[in-house]
Amino acid sequence: MGRARRWARSRLVGSGIGDDEPLAETLILLISELVTNAVVHTGCPAVLRMLFGGAGASGAGGTVRVEVADASDCPPRPRHAEGDDTNGRGLELVDGLADRWGWQPEGAGKQIWCEVDRSVPAGGPMGAPTGVQEAPKVVVQGGEVCEPPSCLFTNLA
Repeated sequence: MGRARRWARSRLVGSGIGDDEPLAETLILLISELVTNAVVHTGCPAVLRMLFGGAGASGAGGTVRVEVADASDCPPRPRHAEGDDTNGRGLELVDGLADRWGWQPEGAGKQIWCEVDRSVPAGGPMGAPTGVQEAPKVVVQGGEVCEPPSCLFTNLA
């Protein structure tokens, strides 16, 4: 999971979201939950994508979308943890922290996604959207590093 967090932090910094911003910490937590759920509950590799929605000329505002795809066609099952349970809080956490989330079939598997709206800067409304720009990506598989389309994480001990 450390590799997923490091990869995400580098993409966030590259998009202008500071490592010390509360938004960065929220996104890292969401990514940790979604990637962990995909790898642990499906036994399949997970593919992580981050997309950054543009805003006005300042680049502030917009939406950050996190997508985690896996090869399992089983839909996510939100659970409710009781008391000292150590599992069952992941999707509740995603629901509480993300502005929106959901899932959809993708190929033979599925994609779970969430979106977090970036704050509107003080002193002005968010500008008109300029589209979505995908963050630069690196694929890490079996120790090999190559270029896009996404970052792959497996349950390798």
